[in-house]
Amino acid sequence: MPMFQWEGTTKDGSSKQGAMEASSAGEVEDRLRSLSIEPTKVGKQKKSLQLKIPGLGGKVPVKTLVIFTRQMATMIDAGLPLVQCLEILGGSEPNKLFADTIASVKETVESGNTFADALKRHPKIFDDLFVNLVAAGEMGGILDTILNRLASYTETSMKLRAKVRGAMKYPLSVLAVSLIITYGLLTKVIPTFGGMFKSMGKKELPAITEFMMGISVKATEYSPLIVGGTIAFVFVFRRVVATEKGRIAWDTFTLKTPMFGTLIRKTAVAKFTRTLGTLISSGVPILDSLEIVARTAGNKVIEAGVLYTRDKIAEGKSIGAPMMETGIFPKMVVQMISVGESTGAMDVMLSKIADFYEDEVEQAVDGIMAMMEPLIMVVLGGIIGSVMIAMYMPIFQMGDAVSG
Repeated sequence: MPMFQWEGTTKDGSSKQGAMEASSAGEVEDRLRSLSIEPTKVGKQKKSLQLKIPGLGGKVPVKTLVIFTRQMATMIDAGLPLVQCLEILGGSEPNKLFADTIASVKETVESGNTFADALKRHPKIFDDLFVNLVAAGEMGGILDTILNRLASYTETSMKLRAKVRGAMKYPLSVLAVSLIITYGLLTKVIPTFGGMFKSMGKKELPAITEFMMGISVKATEYSPLIVGGTIAFVFVFRRVVATEKGRIAWDTFTLKTPMFGTLIRKTAVAKFTRTLGTLISSGVPILDSLEIVARTAGNKVIEAGVLYTRDKIAEGKSIGAPMMETGIFPKMVVQMISVGESTGAMDVMLSKIADFYEDEVEQAVDGIMAMMEPLIMVVLGGIIGSVMIAMYMPIFQMGDAVSG
C-alpha cells in the first residue's frame, strides 16, 4: 500500500503531521477524523533514496515510546480493537524504525499471539519491564491502566536519568575543555614566548617562567605519547568495563566516590522503588518483579543485591532482612518497605519512597552544580593565570630594566 503524508489540526487548534500507510487519501482522512484530527492536507509520500549502512541501526527515542504508550492506552480505553490501534499508530508514526516495529507487532498479534509476546520479539525497544507489565495488563483485563502507568513511569525515569546525566556531563565536559586549553597553552603559547625571550637575549628568567617552559618542552616532546596513551587508556578501559569482573569493579568504585557515589546510590534507590512499586501495583508477582528490577538496575552491585534478596524471599524469608544484609539500601528504606509488606500496602510505600528519593536526587544535582561552578572557575582561572604570569613577568622585568 502507498504511504501518505498528512497534516491536520486537533480540537484545541494545534497542528499535527505525519505519515500513514493506506489504500487511498480518503481512508487516511477517515482514520484521522477517528483520532479527532481534522485533515488539512493529504498527499502521497515521495520516494526518497535511503542509504543503509550494515551494523548501524536506528534508535527509538524514549519520548516516542511514551507517546505511543499513551496513545495506545487512550485508544484501548475508547474500545478500539488492539490490531486497529496498532494499525493506526503504525501508519501515523514518523520514526521509520518504530513504524516498522509496530507493523511487525501488529502482524504477530494478527497471527494469534498475545500483545506481550509480540512486544517480546523486539527487546531493544521494549524491555522486560514493558513486556511483563503488558502481560499483567492483558491477564487482568486492565491493559489501558497498565499502559498509562508505563507511560508515567517512563516519563519519570527519563527526567531522572536526564538530571543525573547532566550532573555527570557538566564537570567532565569542563574538565575536558580545561585539559585541551592547558595542552594548547603548553604546546603553542609558551613556546612562542620562549622563542621571543631567546631572540631578545634574555638568559635569566623567573623561576615560575623556567618551570612553565620546562613543562612546555616535555609536553611538546611527548605529545604523540600523551595522545596515543590517552586513546589506548580509553580503549582498554572500555574493554575491561565490558567484562563481568571489570563492570563489578567499576560499579563498586562509582558507588564509593566521595561526591557522585551518594548521587548514584540515591538514583538507584529511586529507580528500584519506582520500578518495583509499578510492577507490584500492576499484579506482577514479587519474585518476578525483583528479577526484572535486577535486570534493569544498570549497576552490577545493586543487581547482585536485588537478586540476593529475591533468592532469600524464595526461601521463605521476608523482604526486609535480606535487603539490610546487602548493605546497599538505607536503613530507612528497608524499614519502610518492611512496614509496607506487613500492612499489605507495599506498592504505596514504594511509591512514597520513590517520590522522596527523586526529590533527594534533584536536590543533590542542584547542590553538585552549585559547588562545581565556582570550583571550576577557580581551577581554570588558576591555570590560565599562572601561565599568563609566567610569560609576562620577564617582559615586565625587561620594561623595568629599560626604564631604569
